[in-house]
Amino acid sequence: MDSYQLISRAETTHNLTEAELLQILQDSKTDPALFAAADRVRKKYVGNAVHLRALIEFTNICRNSCSYCGLRCQNQAVTRYRMNVEQIYTLAQKAAQWGYKTIVLQGGEDPFFTAELLVPLLRRIKALGLAITLSIGERPRCDYEAFKQAGADRYLLRIETTDKALYEKYNPGMSFENRLRCLQDLKQLGYETGTGILVGLPGQTPLSLAKDILFFKHLGADMIGLGPFIPNPDTPLKDAPAPQLLPALKVMALTRLLLPDINIPATTAMETLEPQGRQKALQCGANVIMPNITEGEARVNYALYPGKAAAAQAPQNLQEQLAQNLKKIGRYIGTGYGGHPPQRHC
Repeated sequence: MDSYQLISRAETTHNLTEAELLQILQDSKTDPALFAAADRVRKKYVGNAVHLRALIEFTNICRNSCSYCGLRCQNQAVTRYRMNVEQIYTLAQKAAQWGYKTIVLQGGEDPFFTAELLVPLLRRIKALGLAITLSIGERPRCDYEAFKQAGADRYLLRIETTDKALYEKYNPGMSFENRLRCLQDLKQLGYETGTGILVGLPGQTPLSLAKDILFFKHLGADMIGLGPFIPNPDTPLKDAPAPQLLPALKVMALTRLLLPDINIPATTAMETLEPQGRQKALQCGANVIMPNITEGEARVNYALYPGKAAAAQAPQNLQEQLAQNLKKIGRYIGTGYGGHPPQRHC
């Protein structure tokens, strides 16, 4: 079966085998058909609304030494910061005042933020009427349970790659099995569970990308965050090949075909790589944007990779500009919580 036929079948059945995914990933001539199919599936299952998640990057301190990440603990070139609880809560209040329905609390794996510290904060934020997404790394199951009881709705923990050897090469001192355990715990505890990958890691192959996509489906992921790997000059992978947007868009489109009703962000990394990268992602299956409402120097110092898009943009002005850009492609800002399944409200 040729790639056009596979794409057509996937649009209706939402199933592809590993070999079929690999075929499409390696076939450049069918890219326009793939992207168009993903866009149709996105429209059919989640509509034209683009859901906004207000991103608060509250600490750039991290205990890990991931080779691809600018926040790695060995990087002494980055200026470290850690917000206090009141600073975080104030930003959450602003998010609610600006009309956001969801906040994303994201940070490095900072041991300072214990469950005992975070649980009261989550309860206060929940009282603002916000859905809460956490992206704070690997934790014991009891922490995940405490966060859920305190009001957390969603949790994003990217697998980065399902190639175990590659994962443990680029995440020294970390266990692939523990990463899987965390994701399984999150699903069992009832979180809307997100994961995702970096596309373009050195040593990554089209076959491993096909396996990644099938992993998303096997997990039953509720959201997938993926983007191109952008080398950071202060990491061991500083000399990696120049990043490309197209492979990430293809993985995104195939993910939409196989998981038709999930949430998929158009990531900042895509906008960083190409000026219209986020718009392209929204036309290849994405339906979420996560505007960064972090204020002050923290916006610049959360330096996962260089040149992060919109780092200097005023947080309070983001929604108006986004609405104008979305209108150009027939989309609009969603007014609900944008949960998964689409009809669920937090």
